[in-house]
Amino acid sequence: MSFFPKISFHCEVEEYLTKVFRNNELITALGPQEAENKYQSLLSHLSHPPSFTTVRVNTHLASVKHVKKLLFEEIQKQFKGLCVPVLEHPKLQDILLIPVIGPRRDLKKHASEVVVGAQCGYAVLRGAHVYVPGIISTSRFVKAGDLVSVYSDIEGKCKRGAKEFEGVKVFLGNGISELSRSEIFSSNGPLKGLGVRMIEPVYLSPSFDSVLPSHLFLQNLPSVVVSHILNPQPGEKILDMCAAPGGKTTHLATLMHDQGEVIAMDRIANKVKKIKQNAELLQLNCIKAFCYDGTKALSVEKREDEQEGPPFLPESFDRILLDAPCSGMGQRPNMAYSSSLKEVTSYQPLQRKLFTVAVKLLKPGGVLVYSTCTITLSENEEQVAWALKRFPCLQLHPQEPHIGGEGMKGAGLSLDQLKLLQRFDPSAVTLQGMDINSLQDSREDDLISLANKDCIGFFIAKFIKSNSK
Repeated sequence: MSFFPKISFHCEVEEYLTKVFRNNELITALGPQEAENKYQSLLSHLSHPPSFTTVRVNTHLASVKHVKKLLFEEIQKQFKGLCVPVLEHPKLQDILLIPVIGPRRDLKKHASEVVVGAQCGYAVLRGAHVYVPGIISTSRFVKAGDLVSVYSDIEGKCKRGAKEFEGVKVFLGNGISELSRSEIFSSNGPLKGLGVRMIEPVYLSPSFDSVLPSHLFLQNLPSVVVSHILNPQPGEKILDMCAAPGGKTTHLATLMHDQGEVIAMDRIANKVKKIKQNAELLQLNCIKAFCYDGTKALSVEKREDEQEGPPFLPESFDRILLDAPCSGMGQRPNMAYSSSLKEVTSYQPLQRKLFTVAVKLLKPGGVLVYSTCTITLSENEEQVAWALKRFPCLQLHPQEPHIGGEGMKGAGLSLDQLKLLQRFDPSAVTLQGMDINSLQDSREDDLISLANKDCIGFFIAKFIKSNSK
C-alpha cells in the first residue's frame, strides 16, 4: 500500500517513460492492462525506500560473522532493544541485510517544523539524521532541545530561512533539534554538524554515522552483485571506468584479496579524492585512482613517459567495469525527478563513447560488465542490442549470481538474450510495509527473497570479448 505519492516527472519525461513502458513488444507479451499495472507499481515503489538496508562487509579486515555480531549490538542500542534481525545473504556472502520497519502511520506531528531539501529527506528515509546544511526552513521559535516534525521539500520550492512553508512537503518523522533557529541560519555562514536527531522516523533504519567505518560500506544490493559478476581474480589488472565514490572499486579490490591492480577513473577531482579516502579507510592498497575522462582513456601509441595512469594502450585490462553515468531513475526513494528530457536522453551517446573505449581496452578473453541504476530501455537493453551489433567480438554471457529478473522487452533482443541480463525491477513485488510483528512472523527465506526484489532499479549486462578484431 502506497504511503507517499507516486514519483513525479516533468511532462515530457513522463510522456517519454509512458511510451517506454507501453512499447509494442511489452504490450504483446503482457497485455495492455498488465503492462500498465507494472508501470504504475514501479512509479509507486520509486518514491519509497527499499525494504532493507544493505551493508557490505570489508572482508579484507574482518569476517562477516564478527561484523554481524557487532552490527546487531549497535542496532539494538539504536532501536532501544527492539529485536530487528541482521541477515546474511546465501548468494552474496559479504553483505548483511537489515529490514526497514515502516512506514509508521501512527506518529503524532508536532507544531514546530523543520523543512529539509529533497536529497537530505531521502537520506533521512534511509536512516540518516538531519545535518545543518540540509535544513532549508524552521518554524519561528525553534530552540535547541525542541521536539520538531521534519518535512521534505520534494519540489525544491521552499526559500532558505523561511519561517513557514505551505508548499508540497512530505512528513519524514519527528526528532529533537540540536540547535536554535538563529544558530542554524547564522550570518557567519552555514554551520556543519547535526541539526536534528531523528527519534521517530517514518521509516526506521539504523544510522551508520561513525558506525564501524572501516568494516562496513553502505551499498545497494544490486551494486554489490555487479562486482561479484565481474569476478576479479588476484593478480589481474582491472579497470573501473566511472568509479566514484568507490563502492564498487573497493569491493573489486577486496574480492581480489588486495592482490593485483584496480585502476579507478573519474573525471571530477573531488570524487577521485573520495575514492582514495575510501580505499585508505578500508586499508586497500591495490587501488590507483586518477582524475580522467573515460572517453579519452585509450592511447593508440605507447607513451614515452613512465607514468602508470591513463590513457592506456589497447588490450591493457583483464576485466573492465563500466558502471555508466546514467539518468539515475532507479534510485530510491525519489518523489520528484527533476531532470529534463534533454538531460535524460543525453546519457545514451555518452555511454556508447565509454563502451567503445572499454571494448578496445579489454584483452581478448576478457570480461566487460556494463551496469546502470536506471529503468529506461535506451540506457539498458537498447545499449546491449547496439553493442552486440557494433562489436562482433562481444558475446553476452550468463551472470553469476543471477538475482534480478530478466531484461525488459522492447529493444528487439531475443528471449534467450533477455534471460542473460539482470534487471532489478522493484515492481516485481507488492509495495508493503513492515512492522515488528510481521517481521518476527516471517521466514528468513521470504525476507531474503523480498530483499532481492524490493531494492533500487538497476541493470547489468556481462560480455566476453572473443578476439582482438
